[in-house]
This record gives sequence, C-alpha cells and structure tokens, in this order.
Amino acid sequence: MKGENKMLSFQCDYAEGCHPEILDLMAKTNREGIVGYGCDEYSARAKKKIAAACGYKADEPQPEIFFLVGGTQANQVVISAMLANYQGVIGADTGHIAIHEAGAVEYTGHKVLTIPHKNGKLAAADVGRLLEKFYGDGSYDHMVFPGMVYVSHPSEYGTLYTLAELTALSEVCREYDIPLFLDGARLGYGLMAEGTDVTLADIARLTDVFYIGGTKMGALMGEAVVFAPGKAPKHFYTMTKQHGAMLAKGWLLGLQFDALFTDGLYFRAGKNAVEKAGRLRKMLAAKGYKFFMENPTNQIFVVLENERLRELEKRVRVGFWEAVDESHTVVRFATGWGTTDEMLDELEAYL
Repeated sequence: MKGENKMLSFQCDYAEGCHPEILDLMAKTNREGIVGYGCDEYSARAKKKIAAACGYKADEPQPEIFFLVGGTQANQVVISAMLANYQGVIGADTGHIAIHEAGAVEYTGHKVLTIPHKNGKLAAADVGRLLEKFYGDGSYDHMVFPGMVYVSHPSEYGTLYTLAELTALSEVCREYDIPLFLDGARLGYGLMAEGTDVTLADIARLTDVFYIGGTKMGALMGEAVVFAPGKAPKHFYTMTKQHGAMLAKGWLLGLQFDALFTDGLYFRAGKNAVEKAGRLRKMLAAKGYKFFMENPTNQIFVVLENERLRELEKRVRVGFWEAVDESHTVVRFATGWGTTDEMLDELEAYL
C-alpha cells in the first residue's frame, strides 16, 4: 500500500509470506502430484542438504530429521517425546517454553523447571547446581526429575551463547545423562551475527536435538528438527501426528527447506536481517533511543516513554515486550529476510 498512511512493519520477523526463491519453487511444483506426509523426494533431498550443512559426511551415521509445522509444536513434541512421565525440562525463566507458548509443555504433563537467566541465557554452573541439589535431596523420589535442558539460540533477548558456554552446558548434560535441546527458531540470525564463534556443526555436535527454524527465517512455515544419530525417540514420526504437528501435504515443508539449503539461501536470509538490524541499531542510538538489552542479532529492544510510543505507532508497527513502569514500555524492533534499505530510509525520516 502506497501513500503517507502506509505502516512500516518492524513488529516481528515473520510478518511477510516467504522468500521469493521459496515461492518460486512452490509454484513450479504446485501441480506435480507429490506423495504426502513428508515421504517425498524434496523432503529427502532437504534432509541430505541439512545433514551436510551440519557437518555430517555421507559415510558417517546420519542425523534423523523431521519437518514440523511450527516452533511451538516442535518444542512440545520434542520435549514430551524425550521425557519420561516423571520428568521436567530445565529452562531459563525468560525461555520461550516458559513464557510465550501458553503452557504447551505443561499441557503434556511435564513441568518447566526455571532458572534465573543471565542476559537471556542459561549458565552451565546454574544448571549444574540445580542438578546437584536435586540429587542431593534425600526425598528426590517425591519430586519432578530434571530430565532435559532447553536453551534457545538466539535467546528471547536476541543474545547468543558462545562456543565455551554451549560446550559447558553440553558437558553438564552428559555428566548427568540428560539431553540438551536447542530451540533454533531464529538460528540463522545467530549463525550470521558478527563476532559469533558458534557454527551449525558445533550445534549438531554439542546437542542431542535442535531445530532449524524456517517460519522466522524466510519460509512460509515449518521447522526442521534434527536429532543426533541414535538420539531420536522411538516412533517420533507417529508422535508428531498425535500432537498435530504433521502436515498431510508434507512436501510443502520439505521443499521449503530444500530451497533454504540451496545456494546458501538460509544464511543469506539471516545475513540480510542482521545487517539491516545493525543499521537500525545505529539509527536508533543516534536519535537518543535507550536500549533495554544489547545483542548482535535481528531483534532490538528499546525503552520508550508511553507517549512517544503512541506517536511512533501511528506509522510503525513494533512489538510490545514488557512494561517497565507506569510511563515506560520495552518494545521490540525486528528485521528479517525482507527488510530493505528503503524501509529503513522511511523509518529514519519518520523518526
């Protein structure tokens, strides 16, 4: 929509449909008559490309990869499938599963065991203390067992784990023989952030299961859940259907990931968002905006006076995050694969 009433959208990184390269492939395959439920050639091809991107060689044991419809479903199915009925999952008190998934994990009968965050992240030392305290309690048989550790990379605040931090978490999990699960809804933005020392191969090596987000990374929908060799729960495919996370037209998920992992599209999409966020961050700083928490990815959190926020929202869509006090609010600006310099030019002029 053109004209001075046009809204500028920086509310989230999934406000647009999908990347043109994905849309083009979907259009080309629209009338092919493809077999359903993910048992198609595009899904098989995408799995091979993802495994290669994760550092697996063709002659090595391969990861098991499943395409699910969305992030909440991926978190719920993975956690409920991997936990025994007496176990819960450890996560940061700001973690997505603890705050923004409407109790989806608890709905399956598993408690989210929260630990205070540090810049949005879990610290391995804190996880270790929780586990040590649990097993040091003489009555732990009457308690919810900590059966998994959940992290997201980037975190809810767009912050990133370092390789040392992720390695330390992995070591704690292996010491106590519980899986490490990494939520990668925005993984591409983390992998392309300036200064990061974590690669996709590192994540594949250090976790038992993680997922590669598509919904927030240029796909129309879908996430790719990647289990390390031998780590997938028995009949996980069937459990995805039980949870409503399986798509009958499963090829629509597989071919999107086929496109994302062709010619580096996934990483190009992430790079664009991170670069545009860098420009936006400088723009906001130059205009006196106060940042709530610094991060190197595509989400920018600023503290605004409510009056200034109401003025901003006349032209700009931003995401509400949390109230600071009666007169100040934290809001989120988010860039994505489709953010352009022209959009930033318009925003700068309005600000």
